[in-house]
Amino acid sequence: MVVIENILISDDVIEKRFVCDLHKCKGGCCEVGDAGAPLNDEELDSISEVYEHVKPYLTDASVREIKVKGKYVYNSEFGWVTPTLGSDNEICVYGVRDNHGIIKCAFEQAYNDGVISWKKPISCHLYPIIAKKGKYGDYDQVNYEPREILCSPGCALGKKLKVPVYEFLKEAIVRKYGEEFYHALDIAAKLKEASYKNEKIKNNL
Repeated sequence: MVVIENILISDDVIEKRFVCDLHKCKGGCCEVGDAGAPLNDEELDSISEVYEHVKPYLTDASVREIKVKGKYVYNSEFGWVTPTLGSDNEICVYGVRDNHGIIKCAFEQAYNDGVISWKKPISCHLYPIIAKKGKYGDYDQVNYEPREILCSPGCALGKKLKVPVYEFLKEAIVRKYGEEFYHALDIAAKLKEASYKNEKIKNNL
């Protein structure tokens, strides 16, 4: 584990490899789960502010669902989350499937088009890193939690390209915790890697 100020980071975040392979996973993380995407309190305002600009990107089914459920809903286990289509936690209402069957985020599409300045919920941006408040005390826990089957293509691609999880998710980590935090994490990762290499050399002597 790496500890930076009051943030506890799992070793997997710096040791494991991951690069999202959308052509294989099809953006399934927007569809598979026990609820919609977790939202923090500030993001409720962000969604309300950008909704009318994002609405043209949504399917008719999503617009109807949002009219019934609202732009966000409260889940007893996860707190505020994005709504999902249907009653069985189907695709996120802000997810749109393209002609190749890949689910794209309507917020991100609008952001990329320069229509809004808010990219998407930070929980989505960070995934498969999950950051949450600790149960006891003022600290965050940051873990790498890919779905075993769904994320296996991303794990394989990350290993092939030799890209650590934290490097692939640099933009999201900086957005969540800032440049200084990422720099400290990068130093910790490189020191740990150097330590492993030295230990391996010693063992081979």
